[in-house]
Amino acid sequence: MRKNLLYGAIRVAIFGAAFGVVAQQQNTSASDLKSVQVTETKKVTKAVKEDEKIEHIVVTGSRLKRDSFSVTTPLVTLNRDAITESGLGSLSEILVDGIPALNAAISNTTSQSSVSTTGLSSISLRDLGSDRTLTLIDGRRVVSNSYSGNVVSLSTIPSGMVDRVEVISGGASATYGADAVAGVVNIITETGKEGVSLKARTGESFEGGVREFSLDLDYGTYFAEDKGYALLTTSWEREFGMTFFDRKRAQVEDAHRYDDELMCNQMLTVDGFQCMKDISQSDWASKNDGIPGGVFLENSRNDTQFWYDGQTLRDDWRGNEERFGINSNQYVMLKIPNDKFSIAGKIEYDLSDDLKAYGQVQLSINNAFNNKSPENESESDDVPIFDPITGDPAGDVEPGYIPIDNPFVPQAIIDSEPYRDRIYWDRRFNEVGNISTDNTRTTIRSWAGLQGTVFDGEWDWDMSVGYGKFHQEQIRLNELNVVNVNQALQAEKLADGTIQCKDAAAREAGCVPLNLFGEGSITPEMANWIRTNPTLNTYIEQVNFLAYMTGELFELPAGHVSAVFGGEYRKDTQEIKTSRDMQVGGITWNVVPQFKGDMSVFEAFAEFDVPLLKNKPFAKSLSLETSLRLANYDIDAIGTVASYKIGFLWQPIDNYFVRANFARAQRAPTITELMSPPRGDFDSFSDICDSVTATSTDPGHDMCRLDPNIAALLAADPDFEFEDESSSKYSPNTGNPELREETADTFTFGITMTPVEGLSLAVDYIDISVIDAISEISNSRILDECYNSSTPFGNDNAFCQEITRNEDGQITKVLQRQFNLDELRYKGIDVALEYNYDLSDLGELTFKADHNHIIESSETFLGNDGLVTDDNAGYGMSKDKLSASLRWKYESWRVRWRTKYLGKFTASLSDEREYEEMLADNAERCASGELDSGCIENPEPLEFNDYGSYIRHDLSVSYNTELDGGYDLKVYGGINNLFDNLGPFYPSGRGNFYSGYGGGKGRFGYVGVELKF
Repeated sequence: MRKNLLYGAIRVAIFGAAFGVVAQQQNTSASDLKSVQVTETKKVTKAVKEDEKIEHIVVTGSRLKRDSFSVTTPLVTLNRDAITESGLGSLSEILVDGIPALNAAISNTTSQSSVSTTGLSSISLRDLGSDRTLTLIDGRRVVSNSYSGNVVSLSTIPSGMVDRVEVISGGASATYGADAVAGVVNIITETGKEGVSLKARTGESFEGGVREFSLDLDYGTYFAEDKGYALLTTSWEREFGMTFFDRKRAQVEDAHRYDDELMCNQMLTVDGFQCMKDISQSDWASKNDGIPGGVFLENSRNDTQFWYDGQTLRDDWRGNEERFGINSNQYVMLKIPNDKFSIAGKIEYDLSDDLKAYGQVQLSINNAFNNKSPENESESDDVPIFDPITGDPAGDVEPGYIPIDNPFVPQAIIDSEPYRDRIYWDRRFNEVGNISTDNTRTTIRSWAGLQGTVFDGEWDWDMSVGYGKFHQEQIRLNELNVVNVNQALQAEKLADGTIQCKDAAAREAGCVPLNLFGEGSITPEMANWIRTNPTLNTYIEQVNFLAYMTGELFELPAGHVSAVFGGEYRKDTQEIKTSRDMQVGGITWNVVPQFKGDMSVFEAFAEFDVPLLKNKPFAKSLSLETSLRLANYDIDAIGTVASYKIGFLWQPIDNYFVRANFARAQRAPTITELMSPPRGDFDSFSDICDSVTATSTDPGHDMCRLDPNIAALLAADPDFEFEDESSSKYSPNTGNPELREETADTFTFGITMTPVEGLSLAVDYIDISVIDAISEISNSRILDECYNSSTPFGNDNAFCQEITRNEDGQITKVLQRQFNLDELRYKGIDVALEYNYDLSDLGELTFKADHNHIIESSETFLGNDGLVTDDNAGYGMSKDKLSASLRWKYESWRVRWRTKYLGKFTASLSDEREYEEMLADNAERCASGELDSGCIENPEPLEFNDYGSYIRHDLSVSYNTELDGGYDLKVYGGINNLFDNLGPFYPSGRGNFYSGYGGGKGRFGYVGVELKF
């Protein structure tokens, strides 16, 4: 019986519930390794020797030792040693750093301005998005950590708990269901550990900032005569963040543009834009008019414009914003502080030789606090309001102009005879306090089940139930109630000198007149009237039932046909609860309405491993894999969808394998994508109508002049030049109940080989095509389609209907909807190499390298003028990424040298296209031969768009020793970015750093100690 159970366990471990692949060892044919599905940790009895205890084998869906060279699909692994020796605390940073095909989707350096994702940490495989990258824990689907999508935050999984990570490329929906479009990231936690382990680690940048500290405590034991096993692990980690003041480069002010007449790169200075060749960096200036004392009458029609230098009123603001303004970047965190605590327990118990119970519970509490700028407002920064009963839109409200008869208006401003007898204003509300976002995320993940055997141990079965719950409490402090600001600005002075709000109903509600003139002019009572502290609570639950049975169907000449049959039910529920101020709107924070939705899916699946040939000429082995999953959703627009896979592994001669797979994968829309009402968001984008005049010829300007608001301004002043006043504009997102599933076809083809002892090499080609991709139309694309396409501006152009402007021509809203409208395409090549060399008495060397080359990463969009395809390969990120390491192991010493390489890239495709258009226009002027054509013979290359290759080196050292009393001590440390390569100046990034180069982290040192007993 034990022998049969052992064979069954091996079959379960090898089959593809984890990855649905056939494991191949160097001298073992495919048919000798029977494939069965496993999706949960499994411990079985291996053998019983005389007067020896039972030995336990611990396996999961990908627990058996495998690597990129012995499976049918491209697979990259990162083991515990590599995780520990990385010197990084964040698991997502570790994975992105060590696995080239992964990118950071959301991180502490990219989520500073986000409503819901501040403090999240997620990854994206093949740059296809975190929604298309299925993240598993111990081979299981788990509850999401964001209402924005199916996002598993790696910050809820401390790196100290992780045994290893395996990443498989290509569609894996047939194995795991929806969302595995780009592939699967399987995070495997520790098991089988015995005794107590205590680990402490700390690190900090040599330049200051980015300090980290973590503690891990584990205890594992067998009990009940080795029938049971229990593991308890807990972890606490703090990331202290990095601020504007931690890096001098972040304090450099820069506002770059390329002048299409002078054909030179320009930077903004106190005297306007100037060619960079004529100035130095000390001349650069890029400031904001949101100063604490306020700016008044800032309008092109007012020759005299006022500002407060503290409490002193001055009238020399016009044309001097870059001299007297404020650098608002000082309020932007380069990396957000984060606290993470987690505790997890595992238990397994053999109820009999043929039946085992297992269970696991994980609790994670994460807190991220983002201290931001005090609110910066102006008279026309309007926000939506909603009916408090129905929730229907009820228009917009703005702070409004300060009436000329407002009793707080200084006489000097009145005497200047303001345009239209009203006072334009901009001000930062320092007296109200810094806006801060306090995010607390609590995640519970649990599952329990039974495993056993039937049919005399020939077939294995597994039944389990999983439950996960996520709660995010987000408190936003010191936002403004715009309705109250508007009421407080409408003030009057009574005969007795009392100043009050004009509106009687507002006075009854407690309205306090608002004085914006001068730093410190807003009293605590005024601040209390206009301040609001909205809250947002997100609740997500997931219930999952899984059952399957696996074994051998029959025998062919080349071996046994293995199969797995199973079913799964999953229900996801999501609810958003917000404070009343967020429900009725009229506040400076994004409006996220309350809603609740759920989605259920029933799935049935089958997988087969069929050995076709064995020990034949040019076919040492040939095996075929196929799988099918049918999923029925309770959403009418989706219904029943099918995912499938077929692949083969061919070994023509010893030590050489050829592998190929074709897979059909699906991604169902998320609850938010389907059901969310419009929810507020502010995006940074440029207005295509910027700099439009009566005669300007920039792309789109002919249509811009047809906009009624801009046309009215031009009619009133023929010399008027429109200026886009804000890069951040209101752009609410909304769901679409008509969305259907995405469909992806994935093809992979590769060769693996071990040509000499110790050397393994794998080369794989990956081709992923996603049709009906769920996506939003970008703001810049909406503007292009409205103002710069063959479809005329107006009501017949659907894109123009999504854009709202005020009477000053400023964009106040661009509505973004979800559609099945894109086609995504990824093509790339992965190379994995590993070489082990025995140095005899001097130890052992291991060289490992993983390289990813992107051939194509394109998005096809249907616009007014037909299909538009943008190939983003090499734009915003490198086409080539390499992670390599050389490790020397000698007795108790470990020394690892790691290298990270990023190839050249171009920052912006749109900037490149604009520059090329400028070059073409200049060439046309030169070709005309006219002396006054404006021809520039030697145009400057575009700055800050083309970046060369980047390389970084890390060094780590560890030492293990035994102490008296049976203790094991490990001491380790290292330096990341040994040569402090920060990369070139990058104006598009936070703090003028490129996130791919570390975001300004620089040289980072760390030390750690681990004690086992």
